[in-house]
Amino acid sequence: MSLTTQSRTLPMAIVTYLERSASARPASASATFTENAVVVDDGETHAGEAAIAAWLAGSAAELAYTTTQLRVEKDETATTVVNRVAGNFPGRSVDLNYRFELDAESGLIQALTISI
Repeated sequence: MSLTTQSRTLPMAIVTYLERSASARPASASATFTENAVVVDDGETHAGEAAIAAWLAGSAAELAYTTTQLRVEKDETATTVVNRVAGNFPGRSVDLNYRFELDAESGLIQALTISI
């Protein structure tokens, strides 16, 4: 994934997550989450460090894909990054919403919801 002007204005935890999750070492993205973070992806909830690390490792093993950032939306509680994901899965591309909620003290991700 290449950084766009929009992504440079994103909080560091979000930029780092997006870069690492699409890299050859996606499990390294687990460092961007708080200890008790929650991820909801594809209807499944992954809570805590171990579950999120396993989710990151599993999702990387399943698919080969590329991402293109389309837009960023912010509200009072969250930042949503919309990425077009293209790869070796049915339909070949999909626009995904990554809704990030950050911990105010640490700046790390406390909740991530991925949806279509």
